[in-house]
Amino acid sequence: MSSTHLSLHFHIVFGTKHHRPLIAPDWRERFHAYLGGVARTLDAVPEAVGGVADHVHLLLGLRATHRLSDVMRDVKRASSAWVHETIGDRQFEWQDGYGAFTVSASLLATVKNYIARQEDHHRKQTFKEEYLELLKRSGVEFDERYL
Repeated sequence: MSSTHLSLHFHIVFGTKHHRPLIAPDWRERFHAYLGGVARTLDAVPEAVGGVADHVHLLLGLRATHRLSDVMRDVKRASSAWVHETIGDRQFEWQDGYGAFTVSASLLATVKNYIARQEDHHRKQTFKEEYLELLKRSGVEFDERYL
């Protein structure tokens, strides 16, 4: 075979430091657009970006040359700087970690819809409940003390 063909999609979830509700509705949409732009700058494909006041969801298509930890470092760094400079909130920080879950191409539409409906979803479920469910459904081992 003379070419490499990949389908690498990740549903990535990460929250604000101490899960504080810092992402305000009046600038949230611009922020999500900015996150997508950062992903494009990194040569990733932002398939969906969404979230609520204390966390975001990204559905990213990555290339074989990407290293997920580097992408996440750069996305967090650039988006924190945007909040500091554009919004003026110098206290804004992301939590240290993140959750990343592979997504089959056959489920991309389902995950995009899930991300688009975050506000409705979080009227019924907290971020912690949602995150625990994602971890359990994905078979990820975790220690609840570190969530």
